[in-house]
Amino acid sequence: MSVKLSGPMLPPASGGVPKQAVVLLHGYGSDGNDLIGLAPHWQDALPDAVFISPNAPEQCRQLASGFQWFDIAFEGDRLASRQLGVAQARPVLVEFLDDLWRQSGIGPENTILAGFSQGAMMALHVGLSLDRPLMGIIAFSGAFVPPEGFGSAVLAKSPVCLVHGDMDEVVDPELSADADVALRLAGYDVAYHVSAGVGHGIAPDGLAFATAFIERIAAK
Repeated sequence: MSVKLSGPMLPPASGGVPKQAVVLLHGYGSDGNDLIGLAPHWQDALPDAVFISPNAPEQCRQLASGFQWFDIAFEGDRLASRQLGVAQARPVLVEFLDDLWRQSGIGPENTILAGFSQGAMMALHVGLSLDRPLMGIIAFSGAFVPPEGFGSAVLAKSPVCLVHGDMDEVVDPELSADADVALRLAGYDVAYHVSAGVGHGIAPDGLAFATAFIERIAAK
């Protein structure tokens, strides 16, 4: 049985028919209400965008009130855990995006996929696995698990924004630095920002950097 994602949604600030979509993917143990709060910060740049923040498909193993995109191995091989987790969670997010595009008529080229922590891992893995480019991908405090075929001409090269606090105690900030290098070497348009003195969260300077990225890609 397939899982259908749902969560908070904010209509376009313009009051008109949506012309863009911003899909916000929350982190481990949270829910869609967490990231929908980013919408007011980005509505000036995207007045015609609908903002959607779906709950992840699984109840969180550690925090029963929240959700998870995949389970986390707190002991053992975390890299293997991430690789397996994003691959297993990918189909349900792809189905959600396909349904969104089919029902709204918006299309990938007018869709931004943004996430925090585990949601950022999903945004990067799924967003960069598509054969059509997204408007953009924003990853706060995440890590990059390359999708199958990464670097080949088959996959579309969407612009990417990476933001990470250099004091992150949950997701190693070096993982975003590694992602920056890997994506640039593969020919991607990457904007990368490190928030000094910031732990596992989105700081004002990181949010401002992501907002500037949105303004740039929206102007194209």
